[in-house]
Amino acid sequence: MNNASEPSNVVDLSQRLDPRSERVGALLVTVRGLATKRLHALASNMFENIDDALFDLAEKAENNAAQTQFFDGMREVRKKRAIVERTFLGQVARDLADFSSGRTRAPDTDVGARPLANIELSLVGENELEESLAITSMIGKNEQRLARALFAVNQRLSVICGGTRMDDASNPVGPASLAAAFRQAMRELVVEVRVKLIIYKLFDRYVLAGIDELYDDINNELAAAGVLPQLRHEIPARRSDAPAPIGPVSAAAPVHAAAPVTDAAAAEFMQSLHALFSARRSDGGAGAPGAPLATGPLPSPTELLGALTLLQSQIAVLPNQAAQLATQADVTRDVAQLKEQLLAQIGQLRGQQTAHVSGMDEDTIDLVGMLFEFILEDHNLPTEMQVMLARLQIPYLKVALLDRRMFAHKTHPARQLLDALADAAKGWSVEADRDGRLFDKVKSIVERLLHDFDDDVGIFTKLAAELQDFLDVSRKRAELAEQRVAESTRGREKLEQARRRAAQEIVGRIGGASLPPLVYGVLTRAWANYIVLTLLRQGEESPEFRESLRFIDDFIASARPVHDLNGRRDLRATLPGIERTLRRGLAAVAFQEADTEQLLGQLHAFYRQQLGEAAPDTASGTIVSSVMPLPEAIQAIEEPLAAPEPDEEVEALADEAFDERYLAQARELKVGQWLEFTAPDGTTDRAKLSWISPISGRYLFVNRRGLKVADHSLAGLAQAFASGTARVLDSTLLFDRAMDAIVEKLRQPEG
Repeated sequence: MNNASEPSNVVDLSQRLDPRSERVGALLVTVRGLATKRLHALASNMFENIDDALFDLAEKAENNAAQTQFFDGMREVRKKRAIVERTFLGQVARDLADFSSGRTRAPDTDVGARPLANIELSLVGENELEESLAITSMIGKNEQRLARALFAVNQRLSVICGGTRMDDASNPVGPASLAAAFRQAMRELVVEVRVKLIIYKLFDRYVLAGIDELYDDINNELAAAGVLPQLRHEIPARRSDAPAPIGPVSAAAPVHAAAPVTDAAAAEFMQSLHALFSARRSDGGAGAPGAPLATGPLPSPTELLGALTLLQSQIAVLPNQAAQLATQADVTRDVAQLKEQLLAQIGQLRGQQTAHVSGMDEDTIDLVGMLFEFILEDHNLPTEMQVMLARLQIPYLKVALLDRRMFAHKTHPARQLLDALADAAKGWSVEADRDGRLFDKVKSIVERLLHDFDDDVGIFTKLAAELQDFLDVSRKRAELAEQRVAESTRGREKLEQARRRAAQEIVGRIGGASLPPLVYGVLTRAWANYIVLTLLRQGEESPEFRESLRFIDDFIASARPVHDLNGRRDLRATLPGIERTLRRGLAAVAFQEADTEQLLGQLHAFYRQQLGEAAPDTASGTIVSSVMPLPEAIQAIEEPLAAPEPDEEVEALADEAFDERYLAQARELKVGQWLEFTAPDGTTDRAKLSWISPISGRYLFVNRRGLKVADHSLAGLAQAFASGTARVLDSTLLFDRAMDAIVEKLRQPEG
């Protein structure tokens, strides 16, 4: 039983205040005042530094164009600083007001939130994508950094607003809401995306990095006012797959490889495992073959660690990369025999045979042994990385003997380092790591642990930070490559879609009519390109697109033979409009003025013939061959493209070779998941799902450098799953998967 007077760190959501009360109103006014004052100061400091940063970048620019971008950005920021700052703070104030009145909104991080009119489509996609990536990154980093203080703010704001659930995303002063408000304000600036991304970095550095004090102010003010004054900033598990707390070993309460957060839970977890190990050994019998005889006193912790340090020094030198495959069997044997080697080493130190350790120490030794056996069998890891990480068995056994909480605490530094190493190794391959940077980094960390780790667990924190810095640099480089690959693919699909739509409209309107070669050539080449460009820039709902279709009808009608006075009058009336529209369209697709005049001269001759004002021009029958070529930047449609069959994908998915579960598996893939693909020659490659096309539905896969590995349709991916040439790699952390597997194995009858 807990002491009733002991402060509780559990949030009692029954502590709710009426949002309409005067007290709540006063508290909300206080929160708004704190937020406005702090954010105004932070934003002002940021704008002072924007000017200096852009000036420095302009001075160091690699070329004149880049320098011009930075100087233009400086001028734009100086000119619109006041309105941007006012818009940002105004949006935060509106968010706080909405929160006060019970209205909450999700942060606006939609890539497509900005209007696309009059902007080149390919540029819009790239700019919006880079902007969204920058914002998402800064939100995630700061929510993690501020997790404890932010959790407390969420709970206290929830209480003063009647218990309405508050999380990081809906908190009006959380990193997500502040970033969304700043993004809204940034729409006031007309600057290059390169400049915009620099401003976002400065927002992260000078505003989000400074909101710690705002959260402290809010928490202190509300706690002093009696809102959850005893709340300790304890963060509950947020993931939906977070393990349940561990109870005693029983059929009703099975052991899970949980991640409890208290020493009591850690101790309970180890006791549960001890019961499983004891039951397993009892089944084998005390005198089971190979069981050591219990002779001599039990080894002390100092003896155990000393013996492990001697064994550690013997394997401190790693083989080079080329020898990794050859050593896998040796490493597997060493992992299995470590307990025997440890006892033998203790015996040598004592000068007498030692064949047993305490029950809890033996459990720990066996548990670490099973952990590294799991690593050597883990198909999530490439073979070379399995061998590399398996060399860490002795350092991790030393950690476990020093602090058994490693098995129960997800935040234990040694556990976090192993998880980070395994996660980085998951996407490794020789092809994706041609320069060997990742392999060498993992090898360096393993070697430093083998050489330097004695009993100071702080080395794991230091190495984890170094690894994270390395991965951050690699990730940023890969993200840029991914963006280019995705945007290039998106651009090609958009262009192809627009070309098909243009061809459909032109072919459908021509129908079975027989057009003069000149008119047919203008429609299927120059005008088709204008329609494509209009679709890309303005979209199919735009008046420009509708006008381009009306021109097709008018142009086709103008080519029909004229037989009477009324027909000639109508034709003369339509010709000025046709010429104006055609001139505008040709200019849009970069026709040179001389080429335009030549084409219009040919059309004038044709229309004079139509109106009976000139003799037939025999050359007009071949005039299409003299139409000037278009610039390379705008591809001409030589022949109208046929529209894709709408049921091709349906027919493919209906094939008997497909099982619905494989289609479901493909549909459930999420961007960021890693897969392993097996080629016909048996070689494998690892790739991450980077992007799913909203146009074609194709799945784009890249390696850890952000370079394209493959792209598959839904049907093709389902077929790969069915044939076993593709499999999804588990995204669960290594330590969690290992502990779940170990517990399950211990609960099964041996043999």
